[in-house]
Amino acid sequence: MTTTPRTWVVGEVVSAALLNQEIRDQFNSFFGAWNTYTPGWFAETGTNPTIGNGTLTGRYLKVGRTVDWVVQLTWGSTSAAGSGGGSENWMFGLPSAPASGFTQRIIAVDAFKSSTSLHYSANAIYSTTNGGVFRTIVSNRADASGIWDSTLPFVYAAGDILYASGRYEAAA
Repeated sequence: MTTTPRTWVVGEVVSAALLNQEIRDQFNSFFGAWNTYTPGWFAETGTNPTIGNGTLTGRYLKVGRTVDWVVQLTWGSTSAAGSGGGSENWMFGLPSAPASGFTQRIIAVDAFKSSTSLHYSANAIYSTTNGGVFRTIVSNRADASGIWDSTLPFVYAAGDILYASGRYEAAA
């Protein structure tokens, strides 16, 4: 899909192929399948976390410059949270860079502790760092207030899930 419509030229012969490209294909992109991507996982400072035998997957649908996306991190037995100052501020890559000026938009984030069935919700913000990420996951829940990290809202173990979704304007 293109975000710039075709500029037609006087006297140009309009063919079925051109109409399909400019009308049908553009319209179908609104109903297209979501694309997959592998989000990066970073620490603001210190050692980056590693996925090990866990999974980190992302999906998105981009219509024009509007991007809807989801990310799911499922912790594995060999996943590691990272270390040093900054592992307390994880960042996850977005499918495309956000437009400038959208650094404070809110993102929904959930965490699920599989062994106890505890569920936590929080918010995060967009950043243009590393080509576009979401970061600073913050919960206002009394037993999990503050910036989420490897120990908040809980110590992650195999089977635990961090899930996030959002919408933003892409830079291009």
